[in-house]
Amino acid sequence: LRKTDPRYVILRDFAKEHLPEDKLFKLANVCYEAIPPVLQATGKVKNPWPNVDALSGTCMQYYGLTQEDYYTSVFAVSRALGCVANLVWSRKMGLPIER
Repeated sequence: LRKTDPRYVILRDFAKEHLPEDKLFKLANVCYEAIPPVLQATGKVKNPWPNVDALSGTCMQYYGLTQEDYYTSVFAVSRALGCVANLVWSRKMGLPIER
């Protein structure tokens, strides 16, 4: 069977430490414990485990980003920054340009 997204595990550990009493985190945690076993029991779902998106909205809400319309923008900016960082390192190391 597949496993939980490691990014989810890291974010869940962070949330356990920094926002253990948050109502949304408690709900997300109950869902994490209850839903995958039910989905596994059906035998129809290949990967019942959550990815990082299942908890990132909870953390953003806790830290004040309450307008859900911006969640996709935050995701896109973080993805773009990761790509740019990768390109910078590739140039620094003299690797060929990938297309």
